[in-house]
Order: sequence, then C-alpha cells, then structure tokens
Amino acid sequence: MSQEASFFSKVYQVARLIPEGRVTSYGAIARYLGSAQGARMVGWAMSASHSILDVPAHRVVNQNGLLTGKHHFGGSNIMQQLLENEGVKVIDNQIQNLESCFWDPTEELPNF
Repeated sequence: MSQEASFFSKVYQVARLIPEGRVTSYGAIARYLGSAQGARMVGWAMSASHSILDVPAHRVVNQNGLLTGKHHFGGSNIMQQLLENEGVKVIDNQIQNLESCFWDPTEELPNF
C-alpha cells in the first residue's frame, strides 16, 4: 500500500468515529494522525471518499466551520442538508456554534 493510500485509510478510520451531530476539521484530523501540516491531504482524502459509503465526509469542515467541501457532494446544499438532518445548524455555508459541536479526535480518542 502506498504511503498516500495508507494515510487516506487512517483518515477514513478517524472520520468514521465522528459522532452524529458533531463536526471536526481537516486540521484536527491531521494533527491527530501526527501530520500537523497535513490538513490539505486530509481534504484530498475526503474528496476521494465519496465512493466509500461509510465515511461521513460531510462532518469534516475547515477550521472556521465553513463547508469548503460542499462541491464534492453533487449538489449545492447536500452537505448542509446532511448536517442539518443531524441537528447541526448551518447558515451561509458555515457551522453555527462551532465550539459546541466540534469534535477533536486528539481529545476524544486514544493515541493512534
């Protein structure tokens, strides 16, 4: 398995653990995996995950709570609709009350 494929696999493992109604950021996943500068690669992994049914990519947003990956969901509001169905409030493509629904794998999970 290539190094990139291995990293993507680890990203998917973490993303599968994000609880319903919570969100995390690309950077938080990268930090948890020991790649503090790897937020962009986490984004690439999320972009590639849409053919994998059990990866909740809609729960991964940028550090400010913006739905930067929404264009990968095949429709302009699908990412927002998925989040709102889980009780996450979104206005103008941004998570409201990000602090209260943010899930940090570094704090929530044991060391990877």
